[in-house]
Amino acid sequence: MKVNLDLELIEKKLKTLEENYDRIHSGSRSTVRACSNAIKAVHNRDTAAAKKYLKDAEQELATIRAFETDFPDQLNHILQEYAEARIVLSAIEKKKIPSFTELKVGEVSYLNGLLDAIGELKREMYEALRKNNRKEAEEFFAMMEAIYDELLPLRFSNAILPDFRRKQDVARIQIEQARGELL
Repeated sequence: MKVNLDLELIEKKLKTLEENYDRIHSGSRSTVRACSNAIKAVHNRDTAAAKKYLKDAEQELATIRAFETDFPDQLNHILQEYAEARIVLSAIEKKKIPSFTELKVGEVSYLNGLLDAIGELKREMYEALRKNNRKEAEEFFAMMEAIYDELLPLRFSNAILPDFRRKQDVARIQIEQARGELL
């Protein structure tokens, strides 16, 4: 009895999937690195460098977004890092938090990026206090608190919003620590 399982076709599809995964994995490292460097540049008040790093990240994202449907979980993390970097830059530069539609990222990536940005805003608040700029420190604290307060009512399972509740808890602790420093 002869069986035709089309294994050659399956193997070909799986090899293509594996190659695409490797592209995402490689692109992920360089994108996350660029976003991290952008945040460091923002903290150093080098917005030109931050924007260059974000442009590099955006170019890499343009390449790997083609594989978003095959590997949505992989891209979620990358886009979360990108969202965080863009949120921090906008908060420092424009004193405003961009929306997920402005950033062109998904809801999950955006929400987790917002919560991660709270820690970076706390760092900015501490830096403002160190420089005896209480007004700016209070502005950063107000942004932290506003983000947290807006996100507080969101209650979904980890299957819908992965890692969100844990990040909310971390953000709450960061805000309480920052409040203590302001007082």
